[in-house]
Amino acid sequence: MPALQPAGTVAQLLAASNVGQPEWWQQLAEIGTPLVEQQTGSDVRMSYFWRDSGGSQPQTVQVYIDVNGVTDHHSQQPETMQHLAGTDVWYWSAAIDPRWRGSYSLIPVNASQLPPDFSQDADTARQQQRAWWISLFPLAIADPLNPLRPHFTSRRKALSAAHMPDAPVQQGWRTFDSGGDIDADAARLHRFHWQSRLLGNQRPIWLYTSGESAQPEQRPLIIVLDGQNWAQNIPIYAAIDQQTAAGQLPAACWLFIDVIDMAHRGQELPCNPHFWKAVQQELLPLSRRLTPFSDDAQRTVVSGQSYGGLAALYAGLHWPQRFGRILSQSGSFWWPDVNIMHHPETDNTGWLTKQVARRQQSAATLKIFMESGSTEEDIGFVNQQMLSALTAASLQVAYREYIGGHDPLCWRGGLIDGVQALLKDTL
Repeated sequence: MPALQPAGTVAQLLAASNVGQPEWWQQLAEIGTPLVEQQTGSDVRMSYFWRDSGGSQPQTVQVYIDVNGVTDHHSQQPETMQHLAGTDVWYWSAAIDPRWRGSYSLIPVNASQLPPDFSQDADTARQQQRAWWISLFPLAIADPLNPLRPHFTSRRKALSAAHMPDAPVQQGWRTFDSGGDIDADAARLHRFHWQSRLLGNQRPIWLYTSGESAQPEQRPLIIVLDGQNWAQNIPIYAAIDQQTAAGQLPAACWLFIDVIDMAHRGQELPCNPHFWKAVQQELLPLSRRLTPFSDDAQRTVVSGQSYGGLAALYAGLHWPQRFGRILSQSGSFWWPDVNIMHHPETDNTGWLTKQVARRQQSAATLKIFMESGSTEEDIGFVNQQMLSALTAASLQVAYREYIGGHDPLCWRGGLIDGVQALLKDTL
């Protein structure tokens, strides 16, 4: 991450006599973006820059900046960078918690891509705003001045990473960030298609074996939902290998399950017993034919984010005899009523939270690791509801709040940390 700069660094850069000249941009590139300055008080100040290809007479009329959990992409007037007149320099700054990290992109637009005239009807205006914002997706770019390797969305659009000075260390991801080799060891990766008779569909599966084990049949199994994200969009293999070699993770089998598409994701992940029966009756036996792993619930982790976090906890609560370690990140515990997040004063809870509250017998051996982000307040609210229900049911649960949003850049650290915490007794 860029080194912390003295207060006033950005002001000096923007006031420099050579601002916008090649040597000025070279100086900025050597510092790296976002440029982070010390600031009076507890926050730091982060600044982002973009170089207009049109030079000092740009065709660009706005550069929107989309920072996860910081800027509001639902607004009719999203955050825009400021143009320094007579130069090719665009810039934007904000104060932020020094523990924050998040993904971001820049969106340069011309006059034809500005927002429409919005309707006076609130519902119509929301639909117009959403359609307009989605139309900008193809224009979004990663930050060319950011020295860290970008990662990708589910739509394969590149995002840049911003890590503030006191953000929790993600040691295993340094190879990824620095641009090092992140390919899986082909000798330890099985990629195959799961043709499910029970579900009536097929999907890619990735099965990765980490480390060395004298008793391969005792290796823990980590099931990773939204597996395509971690196998392809933000490949996790190097992080697994690094942390396993460092003794922070056990030698294990990691099973990455693709969602097929968003429609199947929305059908299969939210508390669907048919999906989990198919996993147990079809996918796990199929995977075991490729490489041995433990069938002990206490050596089996189910992990997921958002809908996947909901699904992981559902699996553990309903089949604790098979899924004994649960990692839920930003779980969508509002399901099936999204209004629960928007009306906390009603004290209503999601379906799975109600199920936990009504349980007369708890899965005493189930261990749960949960986290959510400080800037995803609605998700944080329903996670706190679930935490209270789990605690009241005397289940073993650890919960933490990270400084960030609904963001794979945050989840990638929690995925490693959570598996480490849940399987520390297997090291």
